[in-house]
Amino acid sequence: MQGGWLAVIHSLSIPAIGLGTFLAMLLAAWGGHSLRNWQHKRSRGESPESDDSIAQEGYLLSSALGLLGLLMAFTFGMVLSRYEIRRELVIDEANAIGTAYLRAQFLDEPHRSRLSHLLVDYTANRIQLASAGADSNTYLEKNDALLTEIWAAVRGSRESALAHGVTTALLVTFNEVIDLDAKRKLAWQLRLPAEVLVLLLAYLIITAAVVGHQVDGPRGRRAALLLLVLIAISLTVIIDLNRPMTGHERESQKAMIALLQSLRTQPPQVFDRFVAPSEAVRR
Repeated sequence: MQGGWLAVIHSLSIPAIGLGTFLAMLLAAWGGHSLRNWQHKRSRGESPESDDSIAQEGYLLSSALGLLGLLMAFTFGMVLSRYEIRRELVIDEANAIGTAYLRAQFLDEPHRSRLSHLLVDYTANRIQLASAGADSNTYLEKNDALLTEIWAAVRGSRESALAHGVTTALLVTFNEVIDLDAKRKLAWQLRLPAEVLVLLLAYLIITAAVVGHQVDGPRGRRAALLLLVLIAISLTVIIDLNRPMTGHERESQKAMIALLQSLRTQPPQVFDRFVAPSEAVRR
C-alpha cells in the first residue's frame, strides 16, 4: 500500500507537487481560520482572553514555525548532501576513465586501440545516461554491455600488459572505473526515506492550520499567504533535488563532457610521438 502511494507521488510532476502542497496548506489555513471564527462566535458575551492566553498562543505559533524550519533545514541538508555526493562522483569517474585511457596506451595493438575506443564510447554513453531521465533503460543496457566488453578487452590484453609491466596498474584503474559505475548507479537510486517526507508533509499541513488559526486581519493574512508560498517553493526544491534521474536540478556533467572532448582529440596515435621506431612497429 505504501509502495503504491509513493509510486503515485513519484509519478507526479515537480510543479504539480509544489502547487498541490500549497493548495493543501491554504485549505488547512482556511480551516484553522474558520475554527477561530467559530470559537469567537461561541465565546461572545464571555470575558475576553487574557494577555497570558494571547501570549501563549503566540509562543505556540513561534514554536510550530521554529520546528518547521528545523525540519525543512534537516530535510534540505539531506538532499543537498546527496546531490554533492553525486557531483563528486562525476569528477571521480572522469578522473578514473582518463587515467584508464592513458594507461591503456602502454599496450600493444590491437589491445590499445580497442580499449581506447571502448572508453570513448563508454564515456559518451555515461553522459547520455545521466541526462536521459525516465528514458534511461536503453542507455543503461548499453552501459552494462560496454562494461562487459571493456573487461573482456582488459582480460585479452593480459600478455601485453605483462610484457610492459603494467598489469597491476591496468587492473587497478579499470577496477576503479567499474566500482564508480556501481557507486553512481546506487547514488541515482537513493532518495529520502518515505517516513521523512510523510512527516514533513503532515507537519506542513498542521503548521498551516495553526497559522490560519492565529493570524487575523488583512495584513496578517497577506503575510501568512506569503509564508505558505515560500514554504511550498522550498518543498518543491527539496523534491527536485530528491529526484536524481528525473529532477530538473541534476549533477553537472561538465567533467565528463570535458573528458570526452579530450579523448576524442587524443587518439592512440598521438601518444606515439616520442616512441622509438622499433617500438612503433609493434604498435
